[in-house]
Amino acid sequence: MLLNVYSRYNVIFDKGEGSYIFDTEGKKYLDFVSGISVNCLGHASPVIINALTEQSKKLIHISNLYYSEPQLELAKKLTENSAMEKVFFTNSGTEAIELAVKIAHKYGNNLSYDENGNKIIDKTEIIYMKNSFHGRSTGALAITGQPKYQKPFEPLISNVTQCNFNDVKDLKAKVSEKTAAIILEPIQGESGLESATPEFMQVIKELSEKYNALVIFDEIQCGMGKTGKLFAYENFEIIPDIVTVAKSLGGGVPIGATLTKGKANDVLEPGDHGSTYGGNPLVCAVANAVLHELIDNKLVEKDVVEKGKYSLKKLEELKGKYNFIEEIRGKGLLLGIKFDETRVLGKDVVLKALENGLLLVGAGNNVVRFFPPFNVKTEEIDEAVSILSKVLETF
Repeated sequence: MLLNVYSRYNVIFDKGEGSYIFDTEGKKYLDFVSGISVNCLGHASPVIINALTEQSKKLIHISNLYYSEPQLELAKKLTENSAMEKVFFTNSGTEAIELAVKIAHKYGNNLSYDENGNKIIDKTEIIYMKNSFHGRSTGALAITGQPKYQKPFEPLISNVTQCNFNDVKDLKAKVSEKTAAIILEPIQGESGLESATPEFMQVIKELSEKYNALVIFDEIQCGMGKTGKLFAYENFEIIPDIVTVAKSLGGGVPIGATLTKGKANDVLEPGDHGSTYGGNPLVCAVANAVLHELIDNKLVEKDVVEKGKYSLKKLEELKGKYNFIEEIRGKGLLLGIKFDETRVLGKDVVLKALENGLLLVGAGNNVVRFFPPFNVKTEEIDEAVSILSKVLETF
């Protein structure tokens, strides 16, 4: 019935509550996948249920031909709690990336011609990072630094150049007057939770200023509170021109956003872009409720920081017990366990954890991600680590 594009596990889920999820046979699991960094308030959150219920009684969809209060409120929340100034709402992270690419291309094209319309340079190149992941659409694939995702769908958009992540020398060799934008995940999610170094970020800042290029941060997986800051860029000494977010923004409803500031604000004009469903009243009402929890009720400032430190401590203890764990990576509740691939494969850990009632998700470089909801309880973290320890004893 379904297209064969996912290697799904042989389980059908029926309902969830908080950090737990239940299959159709009634078996209970701890969900430390959280929809791959989406369900920040867990399952069946009263906050989300109430927002869905109340907004569905008023307006679900009106199109972007008109304003709605939930959309305006959400834009205000995002800009007032960041260095960003303008927002466009999308249905997904991939769509947010596509818009960022469009802004970069038009920005570069605007600088490619003089006031008389004569072409002076082809400033449309986008620099992207090796091992990055920006989405499944053809535009996003073109700047995803993983050939296994790209090759089956070539030809992709041209004038993109790959840079080695955290390689200052390579970055300096590739950024030039032709560069319209540099895009990166400040913490790479799908490839194993590698973080950009302060030195690399500093050089990105310097080169972007020197060559008048945009800096785009893909915070779809690492943003919206996951690191203990609302935006991941807050962990670095750089403010990007464009930030893309999604996943935890809606706590489970499909919503993404492309945020801009400064010279990226007014690149697009009416007619340049659009979305039928993006930012409709229903999803914006939910996202407002989620952000109220994250910001106003200090779920990020207190819970993510506190539970992140606790999780890190418990995982480091696990590392001390099993010498095939090479490293515990990440920040806040964006955590990963790096295994020695000559002894343990992450995919086997994920499968055995599932059999024992714990949902985990793999990443590149033989990493297993540890992604509980933000409101996870310490005893649930203990339970997850206990199950994981039981699994690791079998290797």
